[in-house]
Amino acid sequence: MRTEKEMMELILRTAKEDARIRAVYMNGSRTNPNAPKDIFQDYDIVYVVEETGSFIRDKEWIRRFGDILFMQYPDEHPDYPSDKENSYGWLMIFTDGNRLDLTVKSIEHAKENAKEDSLCKILLDKDGILPEIPEASEETYLVHRPSKEQYAAVCNEFWWCLNNIAKGLWRKEVTYAQDMLNFVVRKQLEKMLSWKIGELTDYSVSVGKSGKYMKKWLSEEEWQKYLDTYCGTDVNDMWSAVESMCLLFIDVSKWVAEHGNFVFDGQEADNSFKYFNTVKEMDENAVSIF
Repeated sequence: MRTEKEMMELILRTAKEDARIRAVYMNGSRTNPNAPKDIFQDYDIVYVVEETGSFIRDKEWIRRFGDILFMQYPDEHPDYPSDKENSYGWLMIFTDGNRLDLTVKSIEHAKENAKEDSLCKILLDKDGILPEIPEASEETYLVHRPSKEQYAAVCNEFWWCLNNIAKGLWRKEVTYAQDMLNFVVRKQLEKMLSWKIGELTDYSVSVGKSGKYMKKWLSEEEWQKYLDTYCGTDVNDMWSAVESMCLLFIDVSKWVAEHGNFVFDGQEADNSFKYFNTVKEMDENAVSIF
């Protein structure tokens, strides 16, 4: 597996030798001083170019970075619009295990957007075209203190969408219930836990994508309670996991309300949880909920 030094030398040498490439910057975990370092870290590289068309038309130029094991052209996906004249990317994993996420951006597009990511680090600027960028930091990704409206909205989304999980499990529509559990309701619990961590750290940390770093700041007991909200496809196990999710959400949202000076709507939580438990206990041939 090529070292970071070898990869960076190749990336920069390519930029220096190609007159179409006027600047290079990097973002992602490799510019984040707080990100754990391991062999899976990819190289998030942007080449700022005079035009993107010639790079897109040449299907072979990316092979200079190594033997490609498999890859993706994200801007060629038929269901997602892209602005190829201003931005085009290649996601590559090489036969030595390294991963390179490479994007070419037009000069104007890069000048307008480079500062949006606080992890951006300029590696090369041949003409001084990029704006001055502060030292790379996690600023863009920190947990931010919620407003009272945001707090209330997350609580409401959790408790309202719980009914969808309940009816899905009663109907034994496992895939529907799993989608609602993991992609809707869980996201509200994740947000609430991140706000608790924010309060504990004076909103100075990032919990990472999908809350992958939350374990650092939660107690062992609370982290285990969160893990207990995950489940397989057995319907009874799913009922239990969702119940655990509700109990944890109640505890955490009360805590955040107390420490953030928000209003916890206990009636909303009680009524939604009552509905959930009623459906859980219903006979499969029931003709009425209440």
